[in-house]
Amino acid sequence: MKRIICLSSALLLGFLGWAGLSQSAIAANFSAPVGQSAIAQVAWLNSVMSAPKLLAVEDGIRDAVSDKLATEFGKKLDLNNTNVRSFRQYPGLYPTLAGLIVKNAPYRDVEDVLNIPGLSDSQKDVLKGNLNNFTVTDVEAALVEGADRINNGIYR
Repeated sequence: MKRIICLSSALLLGFLGWAGLSQSAIAANFSAPVGQSAIAQVAWLNSVMSAPKLLAVEDGIRDAVSDKLATEFGKKLDLNNTNVRSFRQYPGLYPTLAGLIVKNAPYRDVEDVLNIPGLSDSQKDVLKGNLNNFTVTDVEAALVEGADRINNGIYR
């Protein structure tokens, strides 16, 4: 019987803590003025210890990938940073040519893709027909690290 009571009280306390009904601890405020009441100290403590607030940055939070998407990379396929799956939108490129393009990167110019060793004439024709859909930018480590260019883990 003792075990059941202990277990049920532990479960009740755990549930109350999980539900947000736990008691708040009140710490001593040694920096408060001497004559300040306990209620004012608790109000001060609650204002200091409340949930963290997001600090706004003047220029906004930026990262390399967002900067890259704001360039031509966001509008065309970047041969140096795009993964294989992105080539699916253009007929004839996915998966064979896309894999060759990714494996032979980086490129200096869009036309360098035509110099991939072992391309057949029909593959070169497909690439020539899509050159205006491609762009070349500097390699961005956040976009090409690991095997994400070959298998980015998106399965639909």
